[in-house]
Amino acid sequence: MNQTVTIGWDIGGAHLKAVQLNAYGEVVQVLQLPCPLWKGLVQLEEAINNMLQAFKIAPAEAGHAVTMTGELVDCFENREQGVMEISSLVAKLLGKETLFYAANAGFVPLEGVSTNIVGIASTNWHASALAMHVQDALLIDIGSTTTDIIAIEAGRVKNTGLSDASRMQADSLVYTGVVRTPVMALAQKLMFEGAEFNVAAEYFATMADVYRLTGDLLPEHDMSDTADGKGKTALESARRLARMIGHDVESNSLEAWVNLANTCKTLQMQQIKAALLKHLKPNMTIIGAGAGSFLVQQLALTLPKQHACEPISMRVAGMPSNALVGGYANLSLQHDLELCFSAYAVATLAKKYVAKQYA
Repeated sequence: MNQTVTIGWDIGGAHLKAVQLNAYGEVVQVLQLPCPLWKGLVQLEEAINNMLQAFKIAPAEAGHAVTMTGELVDCFENREQGVMEISSLVAKLLGKETLFYAANAGFVPLEGVSTNIVGIASTNWHASALAMHVQDALLIDIGSTTTDIIAIEAGRVKNTGLSDASRMQADSLVYTGVVRTPVMALAQKLMFEGAEFNVAAEYFATMADVYRLTGDLLPEHDMSDTADGKGKTALESARRLARMIGHDVESNSLEAWVNLANTCKTLQMQQIKAALLKHLKPNMTIIGAGAGSFLVQQLALTLPKQHACEPISMRVAGMPSNALVGGYANLSLQHDLELCFSAYAVATLAKKYVAKQYA
């Protein structure tokens, strides 16, 4: 594996994230691209090629480390097929020395993938936890689709189980996010203008509509298609949200629809808080990551003051937020790392792994 440049890849079901490190482990580039993998592997191939083009680097000019959650999309019959087909394509595109993160087994080459399916499938959260350089913390990574809640005690990951099923059962994987989650998944009823309305069991609106209206969602995190295939203005977002309770947007003011969006936001925060309280221990630091890191900061304000809250970018290379993070002082880059930290994690862990192999 090339030790001059390392690229960490996080292959999701809707996005591809990549982080490039130089020979000193410093972050050079961070990027997320849309990748609707459920439409087929051709989407991943196109996204990887676009990423390499954006980084202006050929596959052989870097070492590559990969983690994934995309194996669960429904173009695959099961997770094993997903892991195998994604890994085969990635090795074909990036080279036979590509390493795949396998949780407790560390890194494996392509030939080791088939015997490490469980460790490879959806364990990007595990890599993030190991790369944080923290003793006692609760990592809350709120993404576009899911929320990972990872307890770290004495520097060790405390979550029981690696599979989605075991983590969902333990409330360490919560299927709610700030972009792709359908509004109908929040509740069966919503309060609006002093009255209670049943929620339509239809894919009329997503949480991206909610957070466009509240002003929380950054445009660069808003990559998914809308429910009706139309635009992403406040009015268009409100129109979709109104349909969820059987209304037309014209029936009320935009301010009223913003209020409904804030009601939806509160419900999602309550869902995440109920899950995190099952893992939170006294004096744990709350660390926020993902497109929904803004929610983590707001959730922390509802917790006892013994819990400090910080962005995950402070944990890059263990540097404090008021210093050079990983060797740079680019605030935009630090912000991007909150979105793509798992890609950074596998890159920096792989760099250390390879260094040990050749020590």
